[in-house]
Amino acid sequence: MSVKRDVVLVDLALQGGGSHGAFTWGVLDRLLEEPWLKIEAISGTSAGAMNAAVLADGWTSGGAEGARAALDNYWQRVSQAASFSPLQRSPLDVMMGRWALDTSPAYLAMDLMSRVLSPYDLNPLGLNPLRGILSESIDFSRLPSSPIKLFVTATNVRTGRGRIFRNAEITADVLLASACLPTLFQAIEIDGEHYWDGGYAGNPTITPLIRESDAIDTILVQINPRERSEPPRTASDILNRLNEISFNSPLMKELRMIAVLRQVADPGNGEGARWARMRTHRILTDMLADLGASSKLNAEWAFVSMLKEQGRKSADEFLATHGNDVGVRSTADLDVLLAEC
Repeated sequence: MSVKRDVVLVDLALQGGGSHGAFTWGVLDRLLEEPWLKIEAISGTSAGAMNAAVLADGWTSGGAEGARAALDNYWQRVSQAASFSPLQRSPLDVMMGRWALDTSPAYLAMDLMSRVLSPYDLNPLGLNPLRGILSESIDFSRLPSSPIKLFVTATNVRTGRGRIFRNAEITADVLLASACLPTLFQAIEIDGEHYWDGGYAGNPTITPLIRESDAIDTILVQINPRERSEPPRTASDILNRLNEISFNSPLMKELRMIAVLRQVADPGNGEGARWARMRTHRILTDMLADLGASSKLNAEWAFVSMLKEQGRKSADEFLATHGNDVGVRSTADLDVLLAEC
C-alpha cells in the first residue's frame, strides 16, 4: 500500500549486468507506483543505461504509467528476440531447474571461441540484435525534452577513461557502446572515438548526479555482487569474479569519497559539500549472487519475469523498511568503506 507523503526528489543509479537488468526493471516498476518519489536524474551503465533511457522516454510520453508500459514492452522485445538465439538452456539445465547456460552447447562454443578469436573475426559486420530493439523501444528525438536527466557511461578504448553522455547525445549507438563487452562485440564508434562497456569506468557513475542534479537522495540499484563467500575455482568462475571486481571498483571509489567527506569537519561550501550531504540508499538481492554468470545471457521470458518479480519484491521491502527515511537520512552504510582507504 502506498503511503501518502510530500514529494521527494530522488536520483537513480542503475548498474549493468545483462539480462539481470530485469531485476532493475522490477525495482523501477515498483518505484514508479509511488507518486511521492519524483525522479530527477538517472545514471546508468549497460543494461542500467537501457532501462534508464526506456524509462525516460516512456515518462515523456505518458508519465509514470507510460514509463512502466515502455519498460514492459522493451523487455518483451528482448525476450522475443532471445527466443531465436542459439544461446538457450540445455535440456540438462532445464531439468535441473538452472537458469545458467553452463551446459548449453552454443554457449560453450561461443565462450571457447571468444578466448581465441575476436568479435572482428566472429562478427565482421558488427551485427547486434539490440540495435533494432532499441530503435523500436525508444524515440531518441524525445530524450532531449525529457524532464528526467540521463547520464550514460561508456569507456573510451583509446584513453581508458569514461565518457558521460547526456540526453541530447544519447542514441542507439551510445546505449550499445555502454553495453559493449569487448570479447563479444566490436567497439562502437561515436564521434571518431571507439567505446566499450561503461562498467570499466563507472557502473554506474555517481559524479554527474552530485554535480548536475537538485536531488540529494540517490537510490542505487545494485545487481553485481560485491562480495562472495567462497573463492572461485573454475576458469569461468575466476573470469566472472574478475569482471565483478573490475565493474564494481569505480562505483566503490565514488561511494568511498562520500563516506570520507562525511567524516570531514568542514567539507566547504562547494562541490565537497554536495558530496558530503548526499543521502544514499541501496536496493539489491542476494539471489542474484546465486545465479551463474552465463545466466546474464539468458533472456527467456520466464527468467526475466522472475527477475522482475524479485526486483518488485526487493523494492517493496526497501519502501516498507526505509521509505520514511528517503528525504531524511541515508540508509546505506558507507562507513564500512572507510576501512579500505
